[in-house]
Amino acid sequence: MTDIRIKRIYEDAAESDGYRALVDRLWPRGVSKDRAQLDEWAKDLSPTDDMRKEFGHDEDAWPHFRKAYRQHLTAEACQERMRELLEAAGDGALTLLFAAKNEERNNAVVLKDALEDMKSP
Repeated sequence: MTDIRIKRIYEDAAESDGYRALVDRLWPRGVSKDRAQLDEWAKDLSPTDDMRKEFGHDEDAWPHFRKAYRQHLTAEACQERMRELLEAAGDGALTLLFAAKNEERNNAVVLKDALEDMKSP
């Protein structure tokens, strides 16, 4: 069963990361494609521009952002992409990469929870 992790893209890649997917809509500043060592850029699973701008990493906006993004991820297209992401990782690790400074309140945290729910029986 896939072990889902989150990690800032600014941290060095590790073999233990397994399948590495960037889940931000925008490419992170200062990170070259070589340094990123991505298996895929899953920007189609990132929050919409409107959601991202409305959240703006404001802690007071976090509950609303989390709820809106979880709702967004229930769309059939997102559900299919999430299944594809889990399948790509197989039985190894899946590391969701993000650029945000806040490691507890960002889109990768929400996506990880949604993926965990999906893989639960």
